Amino acid sequence: MASPQLQSLIQTLKSRPSRGDITIEQARAGLEALAEIVKPAADVQCEPVDVDGVPGEWVAASNADPGRTVYYLHGGGYTIGSIKSHREMVSRVSRAAAARALLVEYRLAPENRFPAAVEDALTGYRWLISNGADPARTVIAGDSAGGGLTVATLVALRDAGDPLPAAGVCLSPWVDMEAKGESMKTRVDRDPWIEPDLILLGAEVYLGEGGDPRNPLANPLHADLSGLPPLLVQVGDAEVLLDDSTRLAERAKAAGVDVTLEVWDEMVHVFQAFAFMLPEGQQAIDRIGEFARERTPAGVTA
Repeated sequence: MASPQLQSLIQTLKSRPSRGDITIEQARAGLEALAEIVKPAADVQCEPVDVDGVPGEWVAASNADPGRTVYYLHGGGYTIGSIKSHREMVSRVSRAAAARALLVEYRLAPENRFPAAVEDALTGYRWLISNGADPARTVIAGDSAGGGLTVATLVALRDAGDPLPAAGVCLSPWVDMEAKGESMKTRVDRDPWIEPDLILLGAEVYLGEGGDPRNPLANPLHADLSGLPPLLVQVGDAEVLLDDSTRLAERAKAAGVDVTLEVWDEMVHVFQAFAFMLPEGQQAIDRIGEFARERTPAGVTA
């Protein structure tokens, strides 16, 4: 049974204005305002860094091993989200994984459409490696659009011959630009946050007029996933995007990838972001940390 805090969260999410009723600028501002309320713990160090022209920030809990890295790609439908909006959640990932986390602020649509986000994600990873990060001790992670971008980045790195990280982590990944999952219908009455009609609109904003919704770097369900590192996919059972995760896991497994799929009962989209109030959110982050530590060798602890 889910925690009592879940119902409080669901009511809060239901009370928010629909994304269809507000502008992208208003949505961005709303997410930034939440970050003013929910901040990292006092022992977390945050250090801005220029990642070859992409804004970045090192986020490190006090237990972070300086040789272990989580490269984090934030969510927000490729139109909203920032370092500030995701700093608190990423600080929890840093602590759970005992790793420094690099959070980057890739370019957003509609000002910068596909493939700008993929290009910036690649720039950030390559900057990491060129500045001494060990691929064998690095994990790429992301939520929602950032989860889809995580897979796209892994595919692009493999195709380019770059050294791949030890693993990838996808939190409620948005991967299907065509919104064809059955859960778009079966979970519509249970999802308090994501509206199916806005998925296709979001894809249009990201891809631009005439953009291909089956481009493998925008829709990894159409990518060759062979040769990717182990993946952890977490998703809530109450999400309209549930089948994005289940189909991604199925196709990755069929391609020979070691995939761990976790479907969390009753949970909402990117429930890990609410770990400050939702016990299951922190439990899921603890699992992410365990997964990351298992796949990256231990080193000297700071």
